[in-house]
Amino acid sequence: MPQGIHNIEVDLSISTIWKFVSVLENWIPLVPGYLSHEIINDRQVAWSFVGDIGILKKTINLQVDIIEWTEPTAVRFTLNGTSGSFTGEGFFKAQELGPDKTRMTGFLDITAKGLKAPMVNSILKTHVPQMTTDLAEAIADRMCETAGILRNRA
Repeated sequence: MPQGIHNIEVDLSISTIWKFVSVLENWIPLVPGYLSHEIINDRQVAWSFVGDIGILKKTINLQVDIIEWTEPTAVRFTLNGTSGSFTGEGFFKAQELGPDKTRMTGFLDITAKGLKAPMVNSILKTHVPQMTTDLAEAIADRMCETAGILRNRA
């Protein structure tokens, strides 16, 4: 199972982080390779992005279903390729470390299915961890930018 997890500490309150991540349109465009999205309802989104899978670049269409909103600490979701070629899950978690300090954890697990699955999954094992890191870092950067603070990357 190709998966990645990334932890970041940010100088923002947990409520500020929740206000950002609880609005899907704030972070969906930050997905690496983002092309477009369509909000189906408050718990479903259709995503299109370019997946860079080794030497292949492929447009991937996923339906994202939010399966848990736990204010202010967690958002969990499942992923399903609209062509049936990918499944997965992920989450964002927040842990309050102080009044203006929060640890964010991002997790992503994507598995290819079908005839090419063994080859694609072996490539995804190296790409999904980097995609998870890139997405979590982009979200942290955008939240700090929106809050008008410089992000401390120490």
